[in-house]
Amino acid sequence: MQLNSGPVKPFLTPFICLLSSLPTPVKPYLTRMRTAISLLHSLSASFPIHHRRRLLIHPTSPLCNTIHPTANPHRTSIFHTRSTDQSSVSHFVEQLAGDDENWEFDKDNELFNFDACFGPSVDDSQNLKSSPSIDVKELDELPEQWRRSKLAWLCKELPSHKPATLVRILNAQRKWVNQDDMTYVAVHCMRIRENETGFRVYKWMIQQHWFRFDFSLATKLADFMGKERKYLKCREIFDDIVNHGLIPTEYTFHILIISYLSSSNRGCLDEACVIYNRMIQLGGYSPRLSLHNSLFKAILTAPADSSKRYLNQAEFIFHQMVTSGFKIDKDIYSGLIWLHSYQDKIDKERIASLRAEMQLSGIEENKEVLVSVLRACSKEGEIEEAEKTWKMLLNSTQSVPSQAYVYKMEVYAKNGEYMRSLEVFKSIQEQSGSASTSVFHKIIEVLCKAQAAELAESVMKDFIESGKKPLMPSFIDLMNLHFTLGMHDKLECTFFQSLEKCRPNRTIYNIYLKSLVHIGNLEKAEEILRQMQNLEDVGVDSKSCNTILRGYLDGRGYVKAEKMYALMKEKKYHVEPDLIENLERVLSSNEEVVKNPIILKLSKEQREALVGLLLGGLKIESDEKRKNHMLVFKFNENSGVHKVLKRCICNEYNEWLDLTSEKDDQITTISHSYFGFYADQFWPQGQPVIPKLIHRWLSPRVLAYWYMYGGYKTSSGDILLKIKGSEDGVNRIVKALEKKSLTCKVKCKGGFFWIGLLGRNSIWFWKLVDPYIVGDLKDLLKPEHLTSDLKEESQTIDFDRSDSDYSEDDAS
Repeated sequence: MQLNSGPVKPFLTPFICLLSSLPTPVKPYLTRMRTAISLLHSLSASFPIHHRRRLLIHPTSPLCNTIHPTANPHRTSIFHTRSTDQSSVSHFVEQLAGDDENWEFDKDNELFNFDACFGPSVDDSQNLKSSPSIDVKELDELPEQWRRSKLAWLCKELPSHKPATLVRILNAQRKWVNQDDMTYVAVHCMRIRENETGFRVYKWMIQQHWFRFDFSLATKLADFMGKERKYLKCREIFDDIVNHGLIPTEYTFHILIISYLSSSNRGCLDEACVIYNRMIQLGGYSPRLSLHNSLFKAILTAPADSSKRYLNQAEFIFHQMVTSGFKIDKDIYSGLIWLHSYQDKIDKERIASLRAEMQLSGIEENKEVLVSVLRACSKEGEIEEAEKTWKMLLNSTQSVPSQAYVYKMEVYAKNGEYMRSLEVFKSIQEQSGSASTSVFHKIIEVLCKAQAAELAESVMKDFIESGKKPLMPSFIDLMNLHFTLGMHDKLECTFFQSLEKCRPNRTIYNIYLKSLVHIGNLEKAEEILRQMQNLEDVGVDSKSCNTILRGYLDGRGYVKAEKMYALMKEKKYHVEPDLIENLERVLSSNEEVVKNPIILKLSKEQREALVGLLLGGLKIESDEKRKNHMLVFKFNENSGVHKVLKRCICNEYNEWLDLTSEKDDQITTISHSYFGFYADQFWPQGQPVIPKLIHRWLSPRVLAYWYMYGGYKTSSGDILLKIKGSEDGVNRIVKALEKKSLTCKVKCKGGFFWIGLLGRNSIWFWKLVDPYIVGDLKDLLKPEHLTSDLKEESQTIDFDRSDSDYSEDDAS
């Protein structure tokens, strides 16, 4: 069946020869089953040559059912037909579009709730043009018998081999194959649904000297990769099309966006937005309503902290829907207001404009809209608008969300009316019996800012008795209040109470340490500082060291002050400016040392850990002149391993970190020339590479940090190490591990190499790195025990224990 041919648009230069959009001769549908080959040949033998190329076996015919008894009609693709019946073509395009619209999201947003799914899109699938047909010669049209035999052999053999073997087979055919031969093999693979093999053949083709870019072949292959949700491969071919000065078809844009949205991997939503924008601005296409809705929903279902940065993208999608004349669903309006309400600076006029448009369209404001308006009012401190919205919320729903109470309390607190906030809190307890955790946190925060100590302590008591958690944020607010009011005895009681109810926390310890220093109890302060040093989850930082240093200077303990200053210099901790002035007077003999800034330098342990982190995926960003470089640590928020490792890295590289740019999933260092060596070795051109001398640097500590940052343990106890780079670099690592008596297997998947230490090798690897693994991570990473803390991508790695399998064409 022939898919409609989309127009090919010029790009980058007007001198590029455009491909013809006229219908091309059609070809027979080839089946994968060997039992059908002779039957097809016998059928085609009775036709003249120009008729044989147009032989059609309809997927619903008895013959096709015999050949594919389990075939799914939705996956059946016939490349060519001379039939002029456009209804069958439209039906097939609708079938493809229907598959795209039925995908489900893996993760629902906890903060934005859809009243219902987005409304059904208008029937515009007939306007979506699919990929152009491919003109390829059939075997019986080739004059040479030997060529027909070899091509038939390739079509039979290639799908059954691994990637590395497939490449070796193709390399052996270089002397006689040409573009037409390889195009036939690639098309045959797609016809029999061996799309992965077709992609590898295409990748091999583009590396040959005789290759001429074929828009139709690339488009068809990209569409199949996209339909199988292999977005990296689809994007690779998509970029090939653009780099050759052509614009992909509307269907290719559409299927690539859907493919990105179907994945929950980090960065896929960003790429989907980029392709969507290029579809409109570069391709000049008008996306279907279903695509607008899908992308908008993906933005809203992202975590709240990340989704709010997509406001401009959401506004752009909304603008495109309006200018295209689509009917705007109520969830689009409420979602856009929700995004506006989460911004740091509220655009009140835009929210009012959206609410007015909803009213004109006859859309009633639902619970989500009213809660979003309350959130915006709480940030701006607008009591009148908040109370008006609150009344509307009570009239619209019987169950008011707990967040709405939080926003109402906050808007009163912004205007200094904390007693009214307390009244709201009491009303919740009267109605439901007990407030939620977020409500407890907010009322205690409000009362502490108002310095209402007795009320805050009373509410905190109720909070503890309720059994709800976490309690730590409220303990911190209460201890800060006690310190401000000089209630150091109560602060101490609250500190010990927090230790009973919660895990040790550095912030809690620092507040208590500051209180002890303030009242002059240096002996107890030193004891607490030692406790902090011994607790791996807590540790000391520049803040705690500055606190105890201030106590020594105020108490005239100059000898201890000098020792503490020396320790801070060794740890490269920042010394507060007012303490520097006191130290200049006290340490007159070392005045020159005190005045001079501390020279930052990595210790041997820090250097080894840094190499392991770089192998595990640590990124280096350089300035334009490549003089200064910055380390970017990215963490998986859902990984228990990364949560602990983040604390460890903050302690290890404290003096280097840029604390102003810290996020939940990312920390960065200051930009410094010291990192130049690592930038040249691991990120020379802004892309990760494996250094040539890496085999010399693979110490046990390097391997330990690589495992913690970029490694995973499978349910069977095997250890996987992920790395991005060249095959030669991976080979050097494998050989270095073999010298340590560690035999490993290698796979290439998703643009990364995965080094697998299987069976007994994982045990030997663990014994090697165990001394350097962070204490809290040993139970999670030890191979003898099972763990559920796995990445989605690592679960799909299937190592063949018999050999190592590299696949260049899988890399992105």
